[in-house]
Amino acid sequence: MDPLTEVIALLRPSAVFSKGISGAGRWAVRYSVFGQPSFCVVLEGGCLLAVDGEAPIRLEQGDFVLLPATPGFTMSGFEPAEPVAIDPKVSASSTGELRHGSRGGRPDVRLLGGYFVFDSPDSALLVSLLPALVQVRGVERLSVLVRLLSEESREKRSGRELVLSRLVEVLLIEALRAAPGGSAPPGLLRGLADARLARAIRHIHGDPARPWTVAELARKAALSRSAFYQRFTSALGLSPMEYLVAWRMAVAKGLLRRQELGLAEIAERVGYGSASAFSTAFSRYVGQPPSRYGRQPPNAVAGEILPGLA
Repeated sequence: MDPLTEVIALLRPSAVFSKGISGAGRWAVRYSVFGQPSFCVVLEGGCLLAVDGEAPIRLEQGDFVLLPATPGFTMSGFEPAEPVAIDPKVSASSTGELRHGSRGGRPDVRLLGGYFVFDSPDSALLVSLLPALVQVRGVERLSVLVRLLSEESREKRSGRELVLSRLVEVLLIEALRAAPGGSAPPGLLRGLADARLARAIRHIHGDPARPWTVAELARKAALSRSAFYQRFTSALGLSPMEYLVAWRMAVAKGLLRRQELGLAEIAERVGYGSASAFSTAFSRYVGQPPSRYGRQPPNAVAGEILPGLA
């Protein structure tokens, strides 16, 4: 797997909800903070979107928007209007198309929006790798994926949950690939946008058990040791060795939660010579021994942030 695919696989996205949204005439709505990842695609027309902390943007037909943590935002038509407050937790449970502004006649904009959840306690990792707002224009594949998600979420066919989780995985990968990584905040997305750093990152993900050194990774990136260290730290927000440890621990937590391997085998897979050495490192990094961590139910560790990537 490439690094983006691995990250999304560890996050285990699922539980998709979607619905149609339209607006006509003078209208504006103000959504309070939601916290879950959400998305929308503009099917026709256009509108304005102002996400808290970001510059307002104009949405047009074919645009795809991803809000990894869905902060508060205002959506409106192009004519001034007083925003109507909406609680996203209440509106998410409603059925049918959500109409804003004038009730009758042809809408000025039609969107298909929705949200999903991550089943991993490392869900904040993805948020730390992305801007607060991802806008992708003119990528038909994203529009098709959103339509498929909407259709599948409304049906009750066998295999529905598996299909939804796979569709969301593909949707996230497509959005990340299409997003302008060079202008992203420090994180994996910006690191992968740098061709030389991407080589080193792929080696870390491809073989986390290897005793990597900064010098070895610099050679993989075809950079001097000092240039690589500075470039990597600036792009990802942490040093190469900090990232290596952070990734090893993320992989280890995933293996521990699955409860399929013993400590010795997990230690070997993430680059530690013995179960005791791994246990010491894990306890120092996570704050509890791996044996206790692996016994906890999933909801007991939900919301963890991968240290160094928050």
